[in-house]
Amino acid sequence: MKKIAIIIPTYNELDNIEKLIQEILRNVPESTIFIVDDSEEKEIGNVIIAKNLKAKYFGRENSKGRGSAVLYGFTKALKENQFDIFIEMDADFSHNPNELKKNIEYFSANNLDLLIASRYLKKSKIINWGLNRRVLSKLSNLLARVLLGVNLKDFTNGFRIYSKRATEIITKKCGNIGDGFIILSEIIVVLKNNSFKIDETETIFVNRIRGESSVNIKLVLASLYGILKLYFIKNKLN
Repeated sequence: MKKIAIIIPTYNELDNIEKLIQEILRNVPESTIFIVDDSEEKEIGNVIIAKNLKAKYFGRENSKGRGSAVLYGFTKALKENQFDIFIEMDADFSHNPNELKKNIEYFSANNLDLLIASRYLKKSKIINWGLNRRVLSKLSNLLARVLLGVNLKDFTNGFRIYSKRATEIITKKCGNIGDGFIILSEIIVVLKNNSFKIDETETIFVNRIRGESSVNIKLVLASLYGILKLYFIKNKLN
């Protein structure tokens, strides 16, 4: 049986973390969960210890962005030298733990290096997003597809599964043009340039119902700027 590492970046997600860990382990009991926490207060770590939750906790002192947290978690998981599959997902339940099992099965059956849970396939749905957020997301993904020359629908959803070899190259090559959501697009370019196998699967994306989103207009604009930077250097990312 393949061993699975699940990396979850957190920032002020105390309201969600206990239930999320329980739901992940109910769906994928053989997985090991890595929590990378950039919150100023470290209550999440205290809850994990107090309630004996089955997760490895890493609290970072300064918030460095979602992408940086995921790369940090990948590095920690790779050092254990026991995992075959690496997953990243958010802590706010926008990425549904109930989709994990089918996604892992699809990933393994097709010998993929990256599987993206895409919000923009025909059978996918986005629930509880406002018009502005929908428009900005659509535009950023369209811009990425045109400028980066990769035939994918969703460059910016962080619900993904990676092979070990993909994770190894990601931790070595990515994170050089920004530490937020732009890393998601950078990863795609690096894997494409190295002829890795990438695919998408449908998902139901539900905007958070608990806690506060860390996504704001500043982060969106930074991602758009990052896509432009990627366009000019994409052929050098090998």
